[in-house]
Amino acid sequence: MKKRPRPLPAGAGAAAPGAPERSAITVRDLVGANAQALGLTLVAGARGLDHQVFLSRVQRPGLALTGYTDYIRYGRVQIVGASEIGYLRNLTPRRRASILGKLCRCRISCFVLTKGLAPPRELLSAAEGAGIPVLTTPTESTPLIKQLSSFLEERLAMRRHMHSVLMDVFGLGVLIMGESGIGKSECALDLIDRGHRLVADDVVEIKRVGDALVGASPDLTRYHMELRGLGVINIKDLYGVSSIRVSKRVELVVNLERWEAGKEYDRLGLQDEKFLILGVEVPLLRMPVAPGRNTAILVAVAARNQLLKERGYDAAQRFAEQVDAMIAAGGNAGEEGEDGGGGKRAGLARPRSSARLTAPRAARRRDAVRKRSATRRGR
Repeated sequence: MKKRPRPLPAGAGAAAPGAPERSAITVRDLVGANAQALGLTLVAGARGLDHQVFLSRVQRPGLALTGYTDYIRYGRVQIVGASEIGYLRNLTPRRRASILGKLCRCRISCFVLTKGLAPPRELLSAAEGAGIPVLTTPTESTPLIKQLSSFLEERLAMRRHMHSVLMDVFGLGVLIMGESGIGKSECALDLIDRGHRLVADDVVEIKRVGDALVGASPDLTRYHMELRGLGVINIKDLYGVSSIRVSKRVELVVNLERWEAGKEYDRLGLQDEKFLILGVEVPLLRMPVAPGRNTAILVAVAARNQLLKERGYDAAQRFAEQVDAMIAAGGNAGEEGEDGGGGKRAGLARPRSSARLTAPRAARRRDAVRKRSATRRGR
């Protein structure tokens, strides 16, 4: 009994309204309040503050300073460090003005000069005329590139809003999905009451960071939950700060489905299904919902089971392997029984799994021996 991989469910990743969003920020955002840690200061090109940055990888225009500008890409921040400034200083003023004028005629989001270096006058003049922002920072090039790349990856990550509930169950991020009114929020409330933590209810904002998916709640609905018949409640106020989280990785998707009579459901746990979100596959578990089934307990057990799988222990797979081994051992025992010679020796070497399979036969044999002994005593 092998674990059978299942294809991605139809419409996987399309359950949320709207398509995935590739974000973009403006140069103005790099000098705003949310980017104070970068320490960037505008020194020229204020007309271009609305230029967009939509790529997290920065670019260093070393080759472009020789006059070859074919690989300058709009949407990337151009980092100018000590090596670039040193090269420009070695040029004649006329050559320097010609190269920087040609560079600024390209479509460029902005320049960032690191290490507190003073920009050449030719760069300030050409950038001001072309409307390209020139920013400076006291940070050295390597640390700035790390900080700026991390900042841009966070702000430019692909995002998707999904109608679901995100919970932290035993440290595992569980995304609970299902049609409206099926009981997602009630299940989440039961989990919270058992000590697990709410991340987002009703609408989950999921962003892709590298190969990971991180879910959070929109600012308006953070810490809140809506329950039919009860209204809107604040989980943080009711259960305390230990009952909530600001964000969590999405590591398991549980799709709640209404129980349908006659429909075949997975009873062994060997179906390996995936759910596609922003190009990342997440383990998917289909959970039938019916009166009498405690959905919260089932979700909690599913989270525990997924944690065991991540550590290399798959109970369903191990059980299937044991059954396969017992069946194979039973077949070998049958072949040995048909062999005329060495039957007793083969019986002594029979494995334990085979002995389990032939237990009824051994019991019948013991009963026959007892009957013969009783008959002899009666005689």
